[in-house]
Amino acid sequence: MRTRTPHRPPVLGLRENAAQFTLLVAVNALVGGMVGQQQTVLPLLAEDEFGLTGYTFIFTYVAAFGITKAIANYFAGTFSDRYGRKPVLLAGWLFAVPVPLMLILAPNWGWVVAANVLLGINQGLTWSTTVVMKIDLVGPAKRGLAMGLNEAAGYGAVAVSSLLAGYLAEQHGLRPAPFLLGLAYTAIALVLSGVFVRETRDHARLEAAAHTQRSDGLHDHLHADLTNRQIAVETSFTEPALASASHAGLVNNLNFGLSWGLFPLLFATADLAPAQIGLLFALYPGVWGAGQLVTGALSDRIGRKHLITAGMAVQAAALALIAASTGFTGWAVGAVLLGAGTSMVYPTLLAVVGDVAHPQWRGRAVGIYRVWRDSGYAVGAILGGIVADVLGLHAAVWAAATVSAAAALLVALRMYETHPRPTPSDSRHRSLPDRDDHLPTSHGA
Repeated sequence: MRTRTPHRPPVLGLRENAAQFTLLVAVNALVGGMVGQQQTVLPLLAEDEFGLTGYTFIFTYVAAFGITKAIANYFAGTFSDRYGRKPVLLAGWLFAVPVPLMLILAPNWGWVVAANVLLGINQGLTWSTTVVMKIDLVGPAKRGLAMGLNEAAGYGAVAVSSLLAGYLAEQHGLRPAPFLLGLAYTAIALVLSGVFVRETRDHARLEAAAHTQRSDGLHDHLHADLTNRQIAVETSFTEPALASASHAGLVNNLNFGLSWGLFPLLFATADLAPAQIGLLFALYPGVWGAGQLVTGALSDRIGRKHLITAGMAVQAAALALIAASTGFTGWAVGAVLLGAGTSMVYPTLLAVVGDVAHPQWRGRAVGIYRVWRDSGYAVGAILGGIVADVLGLHAAVWAAATVSAAAALLVALRMYETHPRPTPSDSRHRSLPDRDDHLPTSHGA
C-alpha cells in the first residue's frame, strides 16, 4: 500500500517561497508583454490603415481597455478570495487567446476596440491575481520588495515588447509581425499557470492567524468580517490611507492611459521613425520597471507615504517638461523622469493596500484599489482625447501635469504612514495550524 506524502504546511517569506515567487514574476512579465505588443503600433495603425484622425476616436481603444480592466479587477479580487487564486489566473489567460488574432485580422476599428475589451479582462484577472499571490507568499516583512519585483517584471516587459513591436513594425509592417509576440506570450503563460503555479490561499490564512492590529488604534474597525460593501467604502472613501492610495493610483494610470494614446501621436509630429517612437515610448515603462527594483525595497526601509508624495510630484514635473518640448531630446528626458516618478509610486501604493487590508479580505481590497487605479486608463484617454481635439496635444499633457500635482498634495495631506514595523517575534516561519484549530483573526495591540 503506497504511503501518502504528508502535505507540507505553508510558510511565509520571500526566500522560503523563492521558486513559486520567481514563477509568478515570470507570469507577470508575460502579462505586461501583452500590453507592450500593441502600444507602439495601434495609434499608427489607426491613422495609416483605418484613416482615423480625431484623437478622441483613436483613444476609444484605450478607454475600452481601461474600463474592462477596472471591472475585471473587482471580480479578480472577489473570486480569488472566494474560489482561490489559481482558477482566476487561468481564466484570465483564456481571455487573452483571441486578442492577437483579432488585431492581425481586424477589418475595421471596431475589432481593435473589441480586442482591447478582451485584453482588459485578461489584464485585470491575471495582474491582480499575481499581485495577491505574491503578497500571500511573502508576508508583511518584504511586501514592498515583492511588489517592486512584480511591477518591475510587468512594466519591464511592456518596455521590451514596445521596442520589439516597433522594430518589427519598421522591418515587416504594422501587421501581422508585432502581434505574433502576443500569440507566443499567451501560449507560454497558459502552460506555466496551468501546470506549475500553485494555490496560495493557505498562505493568506496563515497570515490571518497571526494578524495583529496597530497599536495606535487606526485599524481597529478593519476586522476580518467586513462585508463587500464595507470593504468597497473603506478602500474608496473612508479609510485615509486606502482611499488616498486609490485616488493616487487613478491619477498615475491617467498619465499612463494618456501617454498610451497620445505620446506616439505627439512624437510623430516631429517626423520620427516608428523605431524612434518605439524607443521614446519604451523609456517610460523601462525606467518605471527597472526603478521598482529599488523603490519597492526602499519603501520597506523608509516607509510608503513620502515616496508616493515625491513620486507624484516628479510625474507632474516630467509631464510639464514633455508638454514644453518639441523634439526627441526633451521628450526622452521627460519620459525618463516620468518613469522614475511612476516607479516611486506604483509598487508602494500596492504595498499600502497590503499593509492596511486584513488578510481575509486582501484580495477584494486589492481588486477595488485596482478598479480605481485602472479607471485612470479610461479617464486619461477620454480627457486627453477631448483636450487634444480642442486645444492640441501639448495642452493635453499640461492638463495631466496639473492633475498629478494635485494628487501629490492630496497624499501629503491625507495619507498616514502604513508600513508595519517587523518585530523579532514576527510569524514568518510559523506553519499553518490544523484546520480544526480556532484561528483568531486579530489580537489586541
